[in-house]
Amino acid sequence: MSSKPGDELGSEGKWFGDDCERNGIFGSTPPLFDELREDLKSKSREETSDLDQKFHKFEDDGKRPPVAMETASTAIDLLYWRNVKQSGAVFGSVLLLLFSLTQFSVVSVGAYLTLAALSASISFRIYKSVLQAVQKTDEGHPFKSYLEVEISLSQDQIGNYADKALLYANTCMKELRRLFLVQDLIDSLKFAVLMWLLTYVGALFNGLTLLILAVVSMFSMPIVYEKHQAQIDQYVGLIRTQVNSVVGKIQAKIPGAKRKEE
Repeated sequence: MSSKPGDELGSEGKWFGDDCERNGIFGSTPPLFDELREDLKSKSREETSDLDQKFHKFEDDGKRPPVAMETASTAIDLLYWRNVKQSGAVFGSVLLLLFSLTQFSVVSVGAYLTLAALSASISFRIYKSVLQAVQKTDEGHPFKSYLEVEISLSQDQIGNYADKALLYANTCMKELRRLFLVQDLIDSLKFAVLMWLLTYVGALFNGLTLLILAVVSMFSMPIVYEKHQAQIDQYVGLIRTQVNSVVGKIQAKIPGAKRKEE
């Protein structure tokens, strides 16, 4: 009576102990299922690897190209007027170009700008050549350092830019499909109201005028927001609350406009 069940049944009849650890509580798994499971896992890993290679995600892993990081930093410095002379020069040049386009055609402005740049570079080249001849020096080409700068794009850079452009294009097409086919009634109504407002904007301003206003806003709004951030955030919060309240009332009155809870 004191003998254990495992001793009576033998090693083949044990339900617990070593056989339980080896086979599991419900016995051993048939070899066929193990092979199928391993086959499915290997195929899944291969497909995931192929998808990652074809459509890799643009994650911020802290390994961005130095050129991109430097360009972003320079743009922020210009918009926030860290260097007044540089920001003023860029702002004035862009405004002069846009105002020139309001008076002349794109072809004329491009031709005049090209002639001005060529005149400046040719004049400087001739001046340095004459100066070297008079002083009997051999300093070489005045633009030698710029001519030696590598400006070609590598295959990796072109591939990265193409992938990003493809990602943005696919995202825009999916969003437009969602809006035009009324997947969400509220979002489609908001889009319709925005387009209706743009008809009045288009009647008052042309494209160049809007572009000029956008440039002025880009160079003025960041510095204004930086100086008066608390007050602006307070007013924006009030406006957002009112807008959300109105949208909620409209959404409650329109049948089928209420979004489904996820």
